[in-house]
Amino acid sequence: MTPPYPFSAVVGLAELRLALLLNAVSPAIGGVLVRGEKGTAKSTIVRALAALLPDVDVVPGCRFACDPANPDGDCPDGPHEPGAAATRRRATLVELPVGATEDRVVGTLDLQRALADGVKAYEPGLLAAAHRGVLYVDEVNLLPDHLVDLLLDAAAMGRAHVERDGVSVKHAARFLLVGTMNPEEGEPRPQLVDRFGLVVAVAAPREAPARAEVVRRRLAYETDPVGFAARWVQEDAVLARRIAGARLRLPSVRLPDTELDRIATICLEYGVDGLRADIVVARTAVALAAWHDRDVVTADDVAAAARLALPHRRRRDPLDPPGTDQDKLEELLREHGDDDPEPEPPTGPDDGPDDSPPNGPDAGPPPGGGDHGPDGPSRHDTPDGPPAPEPASPDQQPAPERQPEQSNAGSPPPVAATQPYRTRPLVVRGRGTGAHTGRRSPSYARRGRVVGARLPAGRVTSLHLPATLLATARRGARVVTPGDLREAVHVGREANLVLFVVDASGSMAARRRMRVVKTAVLSLLRDAYQRRDKIGMITFRGTGASTVLEPTASHEVGVLRLAELRTGGRTPLAAGLRQAARTLDSERRRDPRRRPLLVVVTDGRATSGPDPLTVLPALGDVASVVVDCESGPIRLGLARRLATALAADCVPLDALHTLGKAA
Repeated sequence: MTPPYPFSAVVGLAELRLALLLNAVSPAIGGVLVRGEKGTAKSTIVRALAALLPDVDVVPGCRFACDPANPDGDCPDGPHEPGAAATRRRATLVELPVGATEDRVVGTLDLQRALADGVKAYEPGLLAAAHRGVLYVDEVNLLPDHLVDLLLDAAAMGRAHVERDGVSVKHAARFLLVGTMNPEEGEPRPQLVDRFGLVVAVAAPREAPARAEVVRRRLAYETDPVGFAARWVQEDAVLARRIAGARLRLPSVRLPDTELDRIATICLEYGVDGLRADIVVARTAVALAAWHDRDVVTADDVAAAARLALPHRRRRDPLDPPGTDQDKLEELLREHGDDDPEPEPPTGPDDGPDDSPPNGPDAGPPPGGGDHGPDGPSRHDTPDGPPAPEPASPDQQPAPERQPEQSNAGSPPPVAATQPYRTRPLVVRGRGTGAHTGRRSPSYARRGRVVGARLPAGRVTSLHLPATLLATARRGARVVTPGDLREAVHVGREANLVLFVVDASGSMAARRRMRVVKTAVLSLLRDAYQRRDKIGMITFRGTGASTVLEPTASHEVGVLRLAELRTGGRTPLAAGLRQAARTLDSERRRDPRRRPLLVVVTDGRATSGPDPLTVLPALGDVASVVVDCESGPIRLGLARRLATALAADCVPLDALHTLGKAA
């Protein structure tokens, strides 16, 4: 079997190395979320971590890795007597694929035996396999919502539950959760991000020598994996012993009241939600002290822990990327730093002769790759979050435009142009096939309201008990056979592709309506984020149309593209619709089961190019909404005419929002 890439051989990534090692010392910290571009060794270093974890004692034959000294009283393989014989084995690394089914994650019941014999025949899932080990989720931001819910439950309670048709099984599921993701592919749910104790952003080295060393070591590993791993075995063994020693030292580390007060003050002034941040910072600071062979937590430990545990917990808007207030955090750490003029210099996980890289032909330069230094976690410069559309200073901010005409009866008054709002629900007609779990349009899905029963195409994932018993009764039999099984048909909600076609011409900007339009589109983007949709954006102005955002799950990029939107020129509405038709056709070939929703934001004027109605056949039968931006005392009704030709809903811009601000 090919050995994994050695942990000590990874070049650079000091902040990520520290975060993983601290979680190995204290799994109670809550895991690590690794954010970074593709090709930055995220998966490599996580898989290498498992080799450093201390071995665990398990009850022989127990499929749930019960600790012999403290067995789980609800273990399906139990009961186990405390103090029974033990088997020692390596801690497991379990990978949860994005395409895993719910049964594969939590386990499944043998439905035929449960019905025919009344036996709880249970097959454990990945959560059981990861107990007392590492659960690794690559591309965690792409994980379907129903699997995210399972992870949230297990992370919150340390247990997995399987409830199926009157049969209940539960078991312990405590693991070190590590997720990796590429921010360009979209953000995970905020609830899931909050469950990760630490979040680290990584990037490829920006210096040529470090990049060359990464390639040199990788080629050496691929040429001779066993020999390469052997050259680093001593360094990995030193780290493993240091982890084991820090675990033993952890209970004796003291967190002084002064440092606990410092943690509470920093978290309070930083404005985090809840108390989880305070607890995670405290646990991380204690683990840092244990890692550095100290018995007392210092101010430097608190500062290093705060840099790892706090930046992702102060998101005030769902479209704000983690780390948007790094400067404020650094200011607080300086303000509430140690008053001792000669503090003990902090040391990182790679300092000292114990775990320094070897000197030899494969050693290369010291680990690099960015601004990481030997002093533990370093501060990364991050953007201040997605800018608001056309930002202006308070004294330059124009007042919200008042429309002389009357809006629809019962519509709320226009809101301030710069404040995003909760939009009216826009859905795709009919029902999809539930290929993309979300919250927008009705679909036949794995979860939701039961609307019927059908013969199963494969393994039964959701038994429809009345239909199963009825099929058995029709045969005149009293024992259920596999041919009698019926699965439930659920109607839930699915995510869609929301394609925005935005009029950026002079006819929009001349009446100072573009600020209101941008706010409306920003609100729709936020709605698409909350409903887990894929988004794309096309604008048209001058003589043609351009795709400013290819269909993507990264809603933050959509916000940035909207802020950068240029306006002015003539109005080639037909070109915008033609570009939308090409984009939708391409997406249908790439992802035929995801249903599109076309949102056209325009006043309906076309001052350049052909009549837009002549290009509508190219769009086909696509669910559409036209947001009518026409204003003024004289209205031509061109947007409504376009909506009629598209068989689309026509929503006046001022009636797009519902009462209340967006969450």
